[in-house]
Formats: sequence, C-alpha cells, structure tokens
Amino acid sequence: MSQLTYDKDRFYLDGEPFQIRSGSIHYFRHVPEYWLDRLKKLRAAGFNTVETYTCWNLHERKEGEFNFSGMLDLAKFLDLAAELGLYAIVRPGPYICAEWDFGGLPSWLLNYPNMRVRCMDPLFLEKEKRYLDQIFAILRPRQITQGGNILMVQVENEYGSFGNDHVYLAHLAEYYRACGIDTLLFTSDGAGDWMLGGGTIPGTLAAANFGRRWQEEFGVLKEFRPEQPCMCAEYWEGWFDSWYQPHHRREPDDVAELYDGMLGAGHNVNFYMFTGGTNFGFHNGANYYEKYYPQTTSYDYDAMLTEAGDLAPRFFAIRAVNEKYAGKLPPIDVDNSKKAAYGEIALTQSVRLADALDQISAPVHCAYPMTMEELGADFGFVLYETVVDYAVEDRPLEIEPLRDRVHIFIDGKFAGIKERDRRNDEVRVTVLPGNSVKISLLVENLGRVNYGVTMSDNRKGLPGGARLGQQYLFGWTMYPLTMDDLSKLRFTDGAQADCPVFLRGELEISGEPADTFIRLPGFTKGFVVVNGFNLGRYWNPAGPQKTLYLPAPILREGKNEIIVFESDGYETPAILSEALPDIG
Repeated sequence: MSQLTYDKDRFYLDGEPFQIRSGSIHYFRHVPEYWLDRLKKLRAAGFNTVETYTCWNLHERKEGEFNFSGMLDLAKFLDLAAELGLYAIVRPGPYICAEWDFGGLPSWLLNYPNMRVRCMDPLFLEKEKRYLDQIFAILRPRQITQGGNILMVQVENEYGSFGNDHVYLAHLAEYYRACGIDTLLFTSDGAGDWMLGGGTIPGTLAAANFGRRWQEEFGVLKEFRPEQPCMCAEYWEGWFDSWYQPHHRREPDDVAELYDGMLGAGHNVNFYMFTGGTNFGFHNGANYYEKYYPQTTSYDYDAMLTEAGDLAPRFFAIRAVNEKYAGKLPPIDVDNSKKAAYGEIALTQSVRLADALDQISAPVHCAYPMTMEELGADFGFVLYETVVDYAVEDRPLEIEPLRDRVHIFIDGKFAGIKERDRRNDEVRVTVLPGNSVKISLLVENLGRVNYGVTMSDNRKGLPGGARLGQQYLFGWTMYPLTMDDLSKLRFTDGAQADCPVFLRGELEISGEPADTFIRLPGFTKGFVVVNGFNLGRYWNPAGPQKTLYLPAPILREGKNEIIVFESDGYETPAILSEALPDIG
C-alpha cells in the first residue's frame, strides 16, 4: 500500500523523499475534449501532480439530483491524469472560493433561512454529507493507498478566512476518514496567525496560500507548525479579472524566480493556476469589498497556459526551473491548438424576450416577489411583473437591496437601469385616475459573492421587494430565466432592435473546426450560445474582456447556430470570429 508521509522537513512517498510540484486545472472550467491536452502540458512543464477543486453547485444544481457527466466527469479527469503518470490533489471543499458562484456552494442552500453554512449546523451537515458521499465514492478507489493517484485530500478551504469552528473542522476530517479517505489530509489558509489559528486542525498538515514573499509566508507557517514541511497549496502566479477593472499581468521572470527559491529551499508548491480556463455560462463568482465586483467570463489568470491552452512565456520559464531540480525533461511534445478567424457572422433572425417568455419559462404567481433561489433559478435572470391599477402621482421606484442589475420597463417601454453600487437611474411612476401601469423588472444575477463576510447575504432577485415611495408592491408574476435551453425559441426573419432581444445567425465551417474567439463590436451586454453551449457573458463598456473563447469541440463541420442575447442595445446585427483573444 502506497502512502504519502512527512517529517518536519519533507514529504516521503513509499519511504522515498518526494517534492510536490503541482499545478491547478479545474476540470469544470474546460471542455472534456481538452482535458488530456492540458494534462499533457502540465507534465511537459515538469510537474508531477495536478490539483483540482470540485464544484458542489454544478454537481448538485437541484437538491438531491447529482451530475457527474460531460464537463463534470471527475472520475474521467482523474483517470486521465493517472494514465499520464500524474499524481493528484483533490480539494472537495465543499466550499472552494475559486472565484466561482457562491464559492461552489449550491444556491438552494439559501432557501433554508435558518441554516448556517460552514459550521456545526445539523441541517448544513446533512446537506454537505450527502454531497461528500457522492464525491468520496469517486475518490476512494483512486487514492494512492488503493493503487490510485490521489496523494492528498483537502478538508474545507481557507476556513480561517471565514470562521473558527474547530469542532466543525475536526468533525469534517473525521467524516472523511469514516468514509474511507485514508490518504493524507490537509488544510490551506493564508499565512497569518489568525487565519492559521482559525482554519487548521491539530495533527493535520497545514499548507499556506500566497503569491509573493515566500520566505516570510513560510516563516509564519513554520513557526506555527515546526513539525511539518512547508507547502504552498496556492502559489498565485497571476490573478483573476473582474468587470470594471484592468486585466492582471505579472512578469514571467518574477514568478519563476520565486518558484526557484521555494524549490531550492526544499519546499512544495502547487501553482494556482497552471491553466485557468473559462467561467462558461453564468458560473462566475463575485467579490465585495467597498463595491461589488463580479468576475469576468475569462479565467485566464495570466497563467502558464492561456485560456485557450496555449503555451505562454511563463510555461518555458517554469519548465526551466523544474528541470533544475527534477532533471532533464523530454523534448516538448505538445502544441498550441489550431486557431481560425471565421470572419463576420450576420445575425439575421430575432425574437424579443417579451415575446419569448412562454417559450423558455413558465409564470409563477405570488403576492410577494420570490427570490431567484425560491424560484429554482440558480443562474441567469428573472423577469418580475406587477400592475398598479390606481392613481399614483410621481412616485420613485425603489429597489433595496439591489441585486445585481435591473432593467426597468413601464408599460413595456424601457425606463432605466439600476445596478448594484454603480448606475442607479431614477425612475418615477405616475398612474392617472382610472388607468393602470405594468411595471416589469428584469433582474440579472451577475454572480454570487464567493469570498468574505458578505457571502451570507447572497440571495438574488428582489429579496427586499420593490416599492413606489414608501409603499411596497404586491401581486407579482415571475418568469425564471436560467437560459439553459433556448431550443424552443421561435425566431422570425430580421434583426429587431427592441431589447432585450435574442438574435440568431449561422456560422458555416468547411473542414475540421478550430478554436476561435467571438468579438461583439457595437454590442453592449449579454451572452452568447453556440450550438446550445453557453460561452458566457460579454460586457463591452465594463471591460476588460472584449472577446469570448469558443473551443473547437463546441463547433462542427457545416452549419453552427449562434444565439446572442443582448439586454442593452446594439448597433449592427453582426459579430466577428477572430483568431486572437482580447481579454484586456
């Protein structure tokens, strides 16, 4: 039976000294047809281990219904790594942060108003264990103790940045063991006394997460745990992007120099990220400090591989460091994917959202506006409608709290936008005696907060209701719009300009498809669906991202359906397919 052990200075695999050189690849941020390519490139860079989180909110989108197929086939991902001779580190959370919606927690947890997450709340433990049982069934036979490739499994994630329920952490670790997870367990936290103090478990390996000043960070960790080796579970070689902020960049030599220092000192490192991938669909998270910042669709992370899996300059700098300590590596036998610029794609058909509601949703009626979570809309939008049928004189429409971006229509006419922490158009309502007015509010969930103290306030939709002046509005019809299936949309010829609107076009490809990037010049905000696959959001005025990554496996030879949902307005009904990305 193999086992990973350690003393105060180093790890040992089957009794032999072993240095962990690892890189993060999230299977759920890459199409499965490219998993093997990304893993081969990890090996070609000189790494011996791959690390991944697991995502509860996609594996169990609806409570009690589990999905481990397609992009969520964790077992296949781990088996591919094993076939390449790579070890694995798995971090099942269930909270993962990862700049992922709600930190990977499923939104339906928010329908339990008295539940307290990430602590010894019996109701949370019940839901958590049901999910972990599914994950552990996959992990158990793939541990190195069972002849597999999983070296280590993390308990929770950066818990010290959230709380200090040590009973909960110990209980969770005990549950891992009771479920047959018998390989090495560890925790990871920022290298601060309060984070390590709150987030670690006595007798369990503690790792640190950081991006710079490794001597200082490891010094804190070593002082806290002198009896164990030093490991950086997340060496932040780059950073994630948010709308309204510039793209993050870091010099390759800077990253390589720090990595060289850590390996030379005998330490163990996992790069976060080796390749970032993409927040396809609406799966991005958000941060909230002074303001709310939802993350972009691209999760490029300025990593060793680009979002499309190309070898970035940093790849070669890090490979040289790995060769220094692991010995001469075989010649590089991996290539960048083929790229193509398919040119302009005319969007020749359309249907307004207002005319398509019965095709993609079903109305829900309630006295009060239900949250997105109550409506079962984990991602996407909800359209809320109510009618005021009595005289009202010039009253302001108020929405508090504002989640996250709301298009306001009065009797079907656009009246303004309210956006969390930023735009807040004043909309006033007047109803003449004997008349009525329909108020429609299209609310977009831009991403639940994934880190920090505001995670507990993550309900979307209209959690506080809406009012005219001080008078709350009741009697609502609601249309949940997860946009999961747009196949029933009934398009007509011509490109309507009345937004929100769905526009459709075709991309015809001759021969084998290649990776490409979709640019939407003249468009404002929305998302793009290709052959039923949601590439994610674009938001041109907010930036920094200007193109969406379209992987070749989504395309097919012949005709490809392109659907663009534009919420704010566009100039010309045409988009572009380009060979190069533009993420700022």
